[in-house]
Amino acid sequence: MATDAKRPKQDNGASAQNPGEDKTLHSFLSWCKEVRLELSEKVYVSREGTVADYGMLAREEIEEGEVIFSIPRAALLNQHRTAIHSILEKAEEGCAWSPCLSPEEESLKSQSGWVPLLLALMFEYTNSESYWSPYLSLWTDFRALDHPMFWPEEERERLLQGTGVPEAVERDLANILKEYNDIVLPFIQSHREVLDPQKHTLELYQSLVAFVMAYSFQEPLEEDEEDEKEPNPPMMVPMADILNHVANHNANLEFRTDSLKMVSVRRIKKGEEVFNTYGELANWQLLHMYGFVESYPSNTNDSADIQMATVYKAALQAARTESERSLVVEKWDLLCQLDIVGEERAFVFGQSGSLTDEELYTSLKVLCMPVEQFKEFKENEGWEEAEEDDEDEMAAALSNEGIPKLSLPWRQLLGDSVTLTLQDYADKLQPDKELLGDRQAYGRLSSRERLALQLRYGQKVTLHQLLELTLCHSI
Repeated sequence: MATDAKRPKQDNGASAQNPGEDKTLHSFLSWCKEVRLELSEKVYVSREGTVADYGMLAREEIEEGEVIFSIPRAALLNQHRTAIHSILEKAEEGCAWSPCLSPEEESLKSQSGWVPLLLALMFEYTNSESYWSPYLSLWTDFRALDHPMFWPEEERERLLQGTGVPEAVERDLANILKEYNDIVLPFIQSHREVLDPQKHTLELYQSLVAFVMAYSFQEPLEEDEEDEKEPNPPMMVPMADILNHVANHNANLEFRTDSLKMVSVRRIKKGEEVFNTYGELANWQLLHMYGFVESYPSNTNDSADIQMATVYKAALQAARTESERSLVVEKWDLLCQLDIVGEERAFVFGQSGSLTDEELYTSLKVLCMPVEQFKEFKENEGWEEAEEDDEDEMAAALSNEGIPKLSLPWRQLLGDSVTLTLQDYADKLQPDKELLGDRQAYGRLSSRERLALQLRYGQKVTLHQLLELTLCHSI
């Protein structure tokens, strides 16, 4: 079954196998030459033969380690390389841009950290004379990305119930609205010489958020900076964002001092599509941020979540007396204080077991502790106990091989948590399995229905496999 892909086809009036037939693509490739973007003769950009919309195909065989294209940093689009960079930089530095606003309101700082780039994109995308027009013209309608944030709420809830996507989208929409009203709109109103509230609307802003989600890149921090600095702001990287994603990718973007280079990580055959990676992302993350999924079982990074609050609920339900319930509450409160768990956080399970070893191991350990042991644990605030637990041992204990060997109370609590999680989905596993196996029925589904089905099924398979492991017992 074909992979549901990064972005739906957009009709720009040509096949684009020959870029001369596609004026938009031809204009973009000419612009690439002007900005000194070096594209290997072994590849070409096309909309034919790709998994989705524009992509890149190998014209000749490419060896591992070859540079497929190189992008000078001057060709990157960010808040420092836009025609309105000066007013953005002044606002970022805390300079007053309106005498009517308080210092807090003057800042472009936000929870997302995306506001400066989004303002730059709003200006450049709506400016027909923009230096970036040949690049931005590749996207005639950002809503064609079809992120779940553009789906009707009823459809989102019906198709994606239990997957975690509806909740993530609701948070996004609330944050977008607040960010636009509190930060962006006041800035626009104070700079009417370049921005227009009638043109640079909330609708455009939301569409550009989806665009940044799907196409932007963030330069990784150096290892010694990861604990000290905020993540680098996103930026748009022309040509790199044309490449589609699969978990089993064959190219990777490397950040150099004066340029960014797309380099092959294995041999790419003639006619094969060149795939980048957006990271080790589960299908729910791909759908939420990029508007596509990989068909089951293609995504080796796929995973399923068990909300931490669900484990707490399972522990409370298993308590037989009021004193046992009080003990569970006390244990959970301590886990919260130690920042082991959180109300909106989750335990994550991949194909080989837990991906959140320390948090899950400690939670199961504490929630299943006898009273006297918990008292001692609480007196030490958990630190001495935690130091005794080796990271490798925790990972092994919560792997697919290790879970059947856990003590009965641990397996019961984990199994009860899985059962509660499965109840969040609208349907059971078998109907989804039958629908996936029926080609005619699957073919009649809408694009959104297929995306949701692939996502739901992969998650439910992972959860059912986990449930089976908790019911086994290995000596």
